[in-house]
Amino acid sequence: MWYFLNVIFNILNKKIFDYFPYPYFVSVTHLSVGVLYCLISWSTGLLKRAPMNSTLLKLLLPVAICHAIGHVTSTVSFAAVSVSFAHTIKALEPFFNAAASQFILGQQVPFTLWLSLAPVVIGVSVASLTELSFNWTGFINAMISNISFTYRSIYSKKAMTDMDSTNLYAYISIIALIVCIPPALIIEGPQLVQHGFKDAIAKVGLTKLVSNIFLAGLFYHLYNQVATNTLQRVAPLTHAVGNVLKRVFVIGFSIIIFGNKITTQTGIGTGIAISGVALYSVIKAKIEEEKKVC
Repeated sequence: MWYFLNVIFNILNKKIFDYFPYPYFVSVTHLSVGVLYCLISWSTGLLKRAPMNSTLLKLLLPVAICHAIGHVTSTVSFAAVSVSFAHTIKALEPFFNAAASQFILGQQVPFTLWLSLAPVVIGVSVASLTELSFNWTGFINAMISNISFTYRSIYSKKAMTDMDSTNLYAYISIIALIVCIPPALIIEGPQLVQHGFKDAIAKVGLTKLVSNIFLAGLFYHLYNQVATNTLQRVAPLTHAVGNVLKRVFVIGFSIIIFGNKITTQTGIGTGIAISGVALYSVIKAKIEEEKKVC
């Protein structure tokens, strides 16, 4: 289900940019649909709302801000380059996680982990050199997304709470939505009012525009929720391997669906990077399990 929802989201999301190239506004709609989903779940009793207080809000605020920045920059990246290449760049996220753990949190990262990250860096570099859809907007935003999600992980550890993952993600989505609205209005608002909506409606019609944006937002929220719930139900090693396979799954499907042309060097680079992520994930998960046993 996790893979299925992720693939559908990536396909719908990329197709929207063909006739509605406004990633900041699209990011807001993703979060808006998720928030609407949570509010309906709370009001109908499908989900019991966990209480919120000022202490918890202060803990969740930096997590939500990092989530908002990471999501917006990811969306900008997906709009600028191919889905497969964006996911290849995002494979560098473990490298930033390791660097943050070592130099910000002061946690010693084993040499074997650093060694396993070498193929990731090399693979992304090789893939970038000959990627046909390469542009700096897509590359830089994907890198900012990696950094943002790394800080989100750091703040999430500091904001550990007894609240269930579904309610936690709901509150993070609400705060992130509030953070994302102002820049979307400032950066893309005037263009949308002048011609953005009119051009998109002229190309695909109002019904298709609204329904596709709504569905993309729904699948975005559901795949994130399922991923969070999955992490609670399986061992770290299982989740780590699953996350790597998910990226392979998405890259493969995006190449098939969109017919993306990739050079041999890009394909080799992507393969090396994903292999490095798999190696890193397995080693890291084993280290975490050994800590729990000790």
